[in-house]
Parts: sequence; C-alpha cells; structure tokens
Amino acid sequence: MTYTLPDLDYDYGALAPHIAPEIMELHHSKHHATYVKGINTALEQLAEARESGNLGAVNKLSKDAAFHLGGHINHSVFWKNMSPDGGGRPEGEIASAIDEYFGSFEGFQKHFNAVANGVQGSGWSILVWDTLGGRMNINQLFDQQGNLPASQIPLLQLDMWEHAYYLQYKNVKGDYVDAWWNVVNWTDVTERFKKAQAAGQALA
Repeated sequence: MTYTLPDLDYDYGALAPHIAPEIMELHHSKHHATYVKGINTALEQLAEARESGNLGAVNKLSKDAAFHLGGHINHSVFWKNMSPDGGGRPEGEIASAIDEYFGSFEGFQKHFNAVANGVQGSGWSILVWDTLGGRMNINQLFDQQGNLPASQIPLLQLDMWEHAYYLQYKNVKGDYVDAWWNVVNWTDVTERFKKAQAAGQALA
C-alpha cells in the first residue's frame, strides 16, 4: 500500500481530560484508517483505469483520491500537533512570528477560534505558512480538501468534524476548541514552521 496509518506518539488516554480516550481511539483507528484505505483504493482504481483505457470514472476517482488523501494528511499533522505535555503559550521564533502576523498571541488565538467555531458542517481551522506570500495565514478548510489555496503549508490544525469532539462535548464545540489549547504541541508547530520557511525559500 502507498499510504499507511501512522502510529501515535502517545496512547489514546494521554490527552485526557481534554480529549477523551474513546474519541481518540475511534478517531485514529477508525476514521483515519478509513481515509488511508480510501486513498489507496482510489489510486488502485485510477491505475486500473489507465491500464484498461476506460477513463470514464477518472473525475470521480480523482475527487475520491483528493478527499481521502486530504483526510490522511490532515490527521497526520493533527496527531503530531498535540501532546500530553502540550499547552501554554508558544515561545521563541514561533511566538515572534505570531506577534508579527497577528499582532499578539491573544489576537491570533481569538482569530483561530473564530474560524474553528465558524465551520459550517465539517472542516478544519488551520494556521499555515504561505510560501508564495512568505507569511502566516489562518485558513478555514471545508471537509478534508476543499477551498485551501495552493502553496499553503499546514503548521497547526484543529479538526472540527463532529467525530473529533461530539462524544465528549456534544454540540458545544466551543468548549472543545477551548480545551484543545491545553494539548497543543508548540514544539511540533515550531519545527513545521522552520521547515515551511525553508521550503518556501527553495521554491522562490
């Protein structure tokens, strides 16, 4: 298989009480695993279509591949963005960048929360590095792959699909958003920021 389900760096109960063990287990072992299976299946079917010359379903298969690959990528970042030792405020280079592009950490956090709580249906709130503009942006991603401009590298992602919080927080998703900040892994975000900047320089 081209894509595989990544292991977590912590056990399913490690993020409690902020994210319940039952949510983590279902989210990782069922939902993320489904995206992995979906992208591999779509790639197999696209290969079969090329070999047979029957490309009538290629548009649907391409959309399926984009959706499932988006789910796989988003969750792969999301798991790393969290840690049982996370939370608090960022420090160093990432803190300075947040101040530069959003005015203050408080301003950034309010903006990020508003994007997360404003998701209609299913989607994500994402802090990205825009390699074209050479700056940070906050984007609202629809579903797993819709409407995200090219050249945006994810630094920090918050899953706002109901499967990420409903068993614990029911329909009060704002409480989930507030609790999530207690497990944000700023070390991982900082590493992604440095790599994204380097990638942008390479593309310039």
